[in-house]
Amino acid sequence: MPKDKSEPVAAPSEITRESKNRFLNRELSWLAFNSRVTSEAANESYPVLERLRFLAISGSNLDEFYMVRVAGLKGQVAAGLEVRSADGMTPSQQLTEIMSEAAKVISDQQACWSGLIQPLRDADVHFVQQGELTEKDKKWLEGLFMGQVFPLLTPLALDPAHPFPFIRNLGLSMAFQLYRHTDGRTLQGLIMMPQVLERFVQLPGKGNRLFLQDDLISMFLDRVFPDLEIGERAWFRIVRDTEIEFDEEAEDLVSTYQSALKRRRRGSVIRLAVSGDISTDLRNMIVKGLNADPLDVVVQDGMLGLTDLSQAVDIDRPDLKFVHFDARFPERVRELDGDCFGAIRKKDFVVHHPYESFDVVVQFIRQAARDPNVVAVKQTLYRTSNDSPTVAALVEAAEAGKSVTAMVELKARFDEEANIKWARDLERAGAQVVYGFVDKKTHAKISYVVRREGSELRSYAHFGTGNYHQHTAKVYTDLSFFTCDPVLCQDAAQVFNFMTGYTEPRNLKKISVSPLNLREKLVSLIDDEIEHAKAGGPATIWAKMNSLVDPDIIDALYDASCRGVKIELVVRGVCCLRPGIPGLSENIRVKSLIGRFLEHSRIVVFGNGEELPSAAAKAYISSADWMPRNISGRVEVMVPIENPTVHEQVVQQVMEANMLDVAQSWIMQPDGSYERMARDENSFNAHVYFMTNPSLSGRGSAMSENRSDVPRLVASRP
Repeated sequence: MPKDKSEPVAAPSEITRESKNRFLNRELSWLAFNSRVTSEAANESYPVLERLRFLAISGSNLDEFYMVRVAGLKGQVAAGLEVRSADGMTPSQQLTEIMSEAAKVISDQQACWSGLIQPLRDADVHFVQQGELTEKDKKWLEGLFMGQVFPLLTPLALDPAHPFPFIRNLGLSMAFQLYRHTDGRTLQGLIMMPQVLERFVQLPGKGNRLFLQDDLISMFLDRVFPDLEIGERAWFRIVRDTEIEFDEEAEDLVSTYQSALKRRRRGSVIRLAVSGDISTDLRNMIVKGLNADPLDVVVQDGMLGLTDLSQAVDIDRPDLKFVHFDARFPERVRELDGDCFGAIRKKDFVVHHPYESFDVVVQFIRQAARDPNVVAVKQTLYRTSNDSPTVAALVEAAEAGKSVTAMVELKARFDEEANIKWARDLERAGAQVVYGFVDKKTHAKISYVVRREGSELRSYAHFGTGNYHQHTAKVYTDLSFFTCDPVLCQDAAQVFNFMTGYTEPRNLKKISVSPLNLREKLVSLIDDEIEHAKAGGPATIWAKMNSLVDPDIIDALYDASCRGVKIELVVRGVCCLRPGIPGLSENIRVKSLIGRFLEHSRIVVFGNGEELPSAAAKAYISSADWMPRNISGRVEVMVPIENPTVHEQVVQQVMEANMLDVAQSWIMQPDGSYERMARDENSFNAHVYFMTNPSLSGRGSAMSENRSDVPRLVASRP
């Protein structure tokens, strides 16, 4: 697949510290990221169903991008706002560029889908076309249609008495022409795919033979309209605006969100995908009925809604998927028969998900609920699962009479309804539930436990880079840091007081908090590296995050590069910084890791006057990406890693392995495009390394362990 471009190439000589084009556009950079995800569907080193999974993820990502980012830009245009992005583009200019780049992404997705059909057939997974059906298949499908599909369908003829119906977000529907011979009248009709129907039907017989539900309905449409002649037909799929707007003066945030969620379901149409064989008349009918903008229509050849391919990934063919991996429960806790508090008292420790089990985080909360000596538990909840053991443990703690405070963030996009439910459950159990700030999200990941030990109280804390979600913890790479350091715990208590009582902490010793001082702390640490460079000593920054967007932080990195600081960034998704520009960023390298697991942890390491990796380095983990919304508009925390063992694990294992990865890495170019690193079957793969070595404790440097077959970092730079 060709390398992905985030915007037209700008000559390096034209990019200066003062010019707007020193920044890449956020939205176009995101589309470049999703192109990298799509490219993994063409990665022949992956099992074929995993390639299909990447394609489904790419489709789902694009849907959400339209629901949120494109919807926001269209809202700005509708409101007449001309606010420019950091790279100098107006909302309307961004939309124009987005539509052009998104069309390329969609084309690549369909090309990947077409390219996967034969490898899937070779593996005895058949996506059967209508012309390939046997008479036996047709008879079986007819019985299935009449018995399980026909009763769910509601055919609609469209006329003044039957207006165009409301169609749900991501809904798939068929529009068609009908001819009634009794009076010669032509009608237009509509059928919506019932939400309860799966997208694929498993045909009987040997092997895995899948047939699209769309085609099944099309085959037997005459059974729905037995007295009418069916003419032209075409499928279409819509994406709606899902942004929630609410009154910041609302007296009851929960009620406000419940009302807003109902409005979300009826958001305006942002994208209308129609099948490629549609006529102009039928297309115009759909556009008019949906009150959609004709410019938002995307004509697609191939399958609409590729995200539904995830259903096919779930077929029972483990031989066509990644080899099953069981996360290891941390030895430190296992050796003490599951006593998390005893393990933490012995020494701070870090758990690396998904290679080490998230169960230890659940065990920490569950033990707090059942330990009679625990008197208080405080917990942030941003995203969690429908069957969350974390919430169940908090309920158990509250019912046991402990003081439980749950900071539930209602503004976690697409999880608002689940969070409202959990909040109600916690309140019924006797927990004190707080919904955070009206004007900002609480994104920090903290658990805080107070335990009576003898005549004193001891505090324990967990700081995470990821959510308290046991399912995503199996596929997201994150760090969980456990400590009973009195200073860190006291800082954590102040952060909770800030979230629950708006009591701004004034004497934090170690933790940095946004929006209070996180930006200042990062800039100060970058400035310290500049001073080391000025003094002629080593000056290095390693940072890993999901997104790098904040203009002030990017400019600080540009300044550091110009002063001689060597900067290595691992940015999975959006990156608005241009690396490798002479006179601006020639000392900055950016790579993106796309592989079996979703890179999610946020880590930053500063050399502190020595070459990295070094025991003298300053290392931090955080809940925050380097974006304006995280640093200025959310409650986030950044926690120093000072324990020598944990420090070594984070710097010399996690970060080094990310820096050394070749097998899954893309290198960012100055123009915003990405090129996959040249690799072979022996190339270092960070995910494989950690799966092979699931426990961080007791190991040396990732670099030293792989010295024989992995080049030193300086030698492996692109």
